[in-house]
Amino acid sequence: MAGYRKIKFPPLTDDEISARYGEAKEEMKEVLDWKKEEEARLSDEKSKPQAKSAAKRALKKVERRLNTVKGNILYWKLRTEGKSHFNANLERNEFWASQNNLEKED
Repeated sequence: MAGYRKIKFPPLTDDEISARYGEAKEEMKEVLDWKKEEEARLSDEKSKPQAKSAAKRALKKVERRLNTVKGNILYWKLRTEGKSHFNANLERNEFWASQNNLEKED
């Protein structure tokens, strides 16, 4: 029987945490650009019906991705504030659960 073998990965430094927080913010900008593109394609009068239905399907994916990125931003924000991985992860999971409940109600 093997005993405790230490932590597999060293904890992240403050610089690494702030870098990941910045990456999450950049990812949010990309997702918002994607959302603008799909909304423009949906509202464009010259778009074919197939393009409009593809934009509707894509907007559902965009909303899911937005919720994912918002949760990650929340997680890394809490980590930069000094919260542990455990507490920050709980907050992120609670956020995702609340978003899923909102989707089910709609």
